[in-house]
Formats: sequence, structure tokens, C-alpha cells
Amino acid sequence: MSARRVATAILFTARDLLRRRVVLLMLLVVPSVFLGLTHLTTSTEPLSFLLPSLGEGRFAVVAQRAEAMVFVALAAVGALAAFLALGLGQRDAEASWRLVLCGFRPAELVAARLALLVTAILLVSAWVALLLRLAFAPERAAVMLLGLVLCGWVYAGYGLLVGSLLRQELEGVLFIVLLVNVDVGWLQNPLYYTYAQHRALIRALPGYFPSQVGVVGAFTAHDPLGPALWAFAYGAGLVAAALLVLTVRYRERR
Repeated sequence: MSARRVATAILFTARDLLRRRVVLLMLLVVPSVFLGLTHLTTSTEPLSFLLPSLGEGRFAVVAQRAEAMVFVALAAVGALAAFLALGLGQRDAEASWRLVLCGFRPAELVAARLALLVTAILLVSAWVALLLRLAFAPERAAVMLLGLVLCGWVYAGYGLLVGSLLRQELEGVLFIVLLVNVDVGWLQNPLYYTYAQHRALIRALPGYFPSQVGVVGAFTAHDPLGPALWAFAYGAGLVAAALLVLTVRYRERR
């Protein structure tokens, strides 16, 4: 892998991304709207839920508003990362093919996309964490921020994989919406998990480990090292799968 070619690919991809200023604006507006509506429609009544990553029978008691805002924040970061990754994977497909003809490797193109995605995830996560701090004081803000970043990382890998498998935008959007809504938009809610059956299925989904990191950081003083490592590995596996698919596709086209 050549650092010079990766830098060139980053430059081309960044130029394409910067042309879509509305998309960049929405990365900041969407979380603000979601969290604002959550703040307006929830109460400060206490509620309890399980924290399975800390062991069975470990409960947290927090205000409904705080729990809902953390859950919505995780879902928003994950969804935005997935859609952004899907857009980068599909929109510049022909440009990437031309770069491959010029001698670029699929790994270099994936590395360029990942660099831009990680930058966007860090910025969006920091913005969302700041909005959460305005609503309540998290127990460990840095760990909560790590959970947001990891949620974006996992779903960025998923978006890249979907974008590498599907060339049509509609199909890709449907795959993203389906998993995001079912996973971080529903099943990873700590309240639902507390009373759910077949919890092994919920723990197998991409959003489980990053959600646990974010919730544990927001409401406890524990260090969720295990879930954090699993979340990183989960995202890395999705990125590796996307790289494998791209490598096969480029070889077939050659």
C-alpha cells in the first residue's frame, strides 16, 4: 500500500464529499433535531434497566430523559455513519474504477474512504456528546463519547459493505434503514433489552457492543474495555469484508 496513492484517493474523495454541502450540514442538524425532540417529549421520572455487559443482574437507575437521549444519540450517529459510508461506496464507484485502472489497489481506496469516514464520525460524535452534556451530566463523558464513535465505526463498516455489494442506491438505502431501525433504533434500547426474550440475538447485532460502551460510560463509573474491543473488532470485520468484495469486483472488471 502506497501512502502517496492513499493521499491522492483521500483528496479525490474529499472533493466529492465537500461538493455535497447539504449532506455535511445534515450531519450536524439531524442529531440536533432528534435530541431536541427527545428532550421535549420525555420526563425526568426515574427508571431502571439492565447493563448486561457488566454481568447479569446489574441494573442502572437513571432519569427517563437521560436514558432516551443517550439511546437516540447512539442511533443517530450509527445511522448517519452508515448512510455516509453507503454514499461514499456507491457515488464514486466509477471514479474508483478509473483509479484502479491507474494502478490503485482496492485496499488504498478503502483506506481513503475510512480516513474520511473516521474524521466525520469523530466530528459528529463530538457534536452529539456536547449536546448531551447540555441536557445532563454523564458519569464518564469520555467513555460515552467512545461509545458514540464506536457505534459510528461499526455502522460505517456496514455501510461500506452494503455499498460494495449493491450498486443501486435504493437497495442500499433499504438495507441500511432495515438494520439501523431494528438494531440501534429499537432492540438496543436498554429498556427493551431488560424485558426481552432471546437476548443472544440482540447481542449478536452490530449495535450491541458500542451501545453498551455508551450507556455504561454515561451512567456508571465502570470501564467497558471488553465491549469496546469487541465493537472495534466487529467494525474491522465489516471493513475487511467490504475490502474483500471490492477486490473481487475490481478483478472481475479487469
